[in-house]
Amino acid sequence: MEPALAGAAEAGDRFRASEHQHVRYNPLRDDWVLVSAHRVKRPWQGQLEKPPPEDVPRWDPKNPLCPGATRANGEVNPKYEGTFVFPNDFPALQPDAPEPDDNDHSLFRAAPARGVCKVMCFHPWSDLTLPLMSLPEIRAVIDAWAELATELGASYPWVQIFENKGAMMGCSNPHPHCQVWASSFLPNEASLEDRSQRQHLSQHGVPMLLEYAEQEARRKERLVVDNADWLVVVPYWATWPYETLLLPRRHVCRLQDLSDSERDSLASIMQRLLIKYDNLFEVSFPYSMGWHGAPTGSYLEEDCRHWQLHAHYYPPLLRSATVRKFMVGYEMLAQAQRDLTPEQAAERLRSLPEVHYKKRAEEV
Repeated sequence: MEPALAGAAEAGDRFRASEHQHVRYNPLRDDWVLVSAHRVKRPWQGQLEKPPPEDVPRWDPKNPLCPGATRANGEVNPKYEGTFVFPNDFPALQPDAPEPDDNDHSLFRAAPARGVCKVMCFHPWSDLTLPLMSLPEIRAVIDAWAELATELGASYPWVQIFENKGAMMGCSNPHPHCQVWASSFLPNEASLEDRSQRQHLSQHGVPMLLEYAEQEARRKERLVVDNADWLVVVPYWATWPYETLLLPRRHVCRLQDLSDSERDSLASIMQRLLIKYDNLFEVSFPYSMGWHGAPTGSYLEEDCRHWQLHAHYYPPLLRSATVRKFMVGYEMLAQAQRDLTPEQAAERLRSLPEVHYKKRAEEV
């Protein structure tokens, strides 16, 4: 539904997105975000976050993700040297949960929920994060993601790969890792994106995010980094201050469908993006990220051409390493709202160096 205008601007006023409030449509989620660029100038007297520690030990026997450490269930990790995948000791989904009973009213519905939860360590060292890892090490992470997507996707319709980086995003262990949850159902975000992309292909004859990537590559104003196979943009409809969307240039439905060269170039563009993130406030930049691609399981036999593989990055920091964006009040009760425009955010990220601030400091 197109938002109605509450009042018209005076005849002499000229709209400038960098100064005037407006709403933007997100076709992927079929919703709107309020952009209030004029609020960037307001003073901040709210909560200040503690910057993440810079003195994380490389190996800590008390950290359950380290090689050789003992986890909560008593199992001892192998002395791994690359990636390491193991079952989550406290899974949100289990493969053998009983089905809920039938309800006697339509307002009290429940459905079965089964699945598998895994943890994947990126590297044996706790003091590294993806932007500080080498390209071959990042490539190994991508290969492990694809293997898990294939393995779990053989049985489950949705495999959600996601990384919560930093204590601000709920990461309880300072060690480079992600989680992989496979579920017997399509989660809300997956169902929403499936519906919107299917509708776009039906109406326009081209996958939504393939067309969107082509448009952003041509316009360039929201482009952060790109290469021959990939581009990263601050999406036109971004909600989080420095949110980005990672997109392939060709039509590809699932992570496991990437070619060898596309995996190499993915490692490169991920490293470039994440270095820029860290350089923005010269801090290990917190975020939640995750991959979305065509459903798997029984959907492997269906036509999923409307899907385009992509990764979302949702970082919370707004003004500095200590000032974050809160999704409260209006955002919870009405709709998403942002101050900094996506174009301003992209320009700031784009202008940052691609050498990590820690490595620049070592060279001085």
